[in-house]
Amino acid sequence: MYEKLLTLEEVREILNTSSAQVYALVRSGALPAMKMGGRGQWRVERGRLDEYIERAHSETATWVRENPMARAEHEVDA
Repeated sequence: MYEKLLTLEEVREILNTSSAQVYALVRSGALPAMKMGGRGQWRVERGRLDEYIERAHSETATWVRENPMARAEHEVDA
């Protein structure tokens, strides 16, 4: 069985970001999506969004490990 396909607006709400940012993620291929129907409306599978979020967490953790000054700045801000 297929899961519900998310609109870009639903993705925007989940990621708590702008519509422009979600559209850029989809257009760049960073967030896999598909166009549907005659009007070419974008849809994202929930599983693909979950994979994107996990990948972003992993990439951020790697970046923090590789940039110790950023880690020190974060500790000061906390």
